[in-house]
Amino acid sequence: MIEILPSMPNNMVGFKATGEVTQDNFLNIVDPVVRELVSRTGELNYLMIIETPLKNWTMGAWLQDALLGIMEISKWNRVAIVSGSELLNKFTDVFSMFVPGTFKGFPAEQLSAAVRWVSTGK
Repeated sequence: MIEILPSMPNNMVGFKATGEVTQDNFLNIVDPVVRELVSRTGELNYLMIIETPLKNWTMGAWLQDALLGIMEISKWNRVAIVSGSELLNKFTDVFSMFVPGTFKGFPAEQLSAAVRWVSTGK
């Protein structure tokens, strides 16, 4: 399941993934919020807290996540992935070298630093 994080700065979106993550989660929750932000600001500042093993993401969820990335690729600005997985956080840092925008992994205990970085770049 993906839920929208409340009280994010108005130049970013934030989500939390728990339990099983499905294609419908992306289509009905993530996509509309991302599209509204990009329409309003012209860029995508995005934060995702991952509190579920990646094996809990359905194939449809992975596909929809990839499609979101492709459709808005020129708009990606700053992306933070917050998780308890050091491997996932390191992968996020490396991934940043291959795509537009800046991607950064944060440990779960640094959520407020991740929000600050996504919203301000500092």
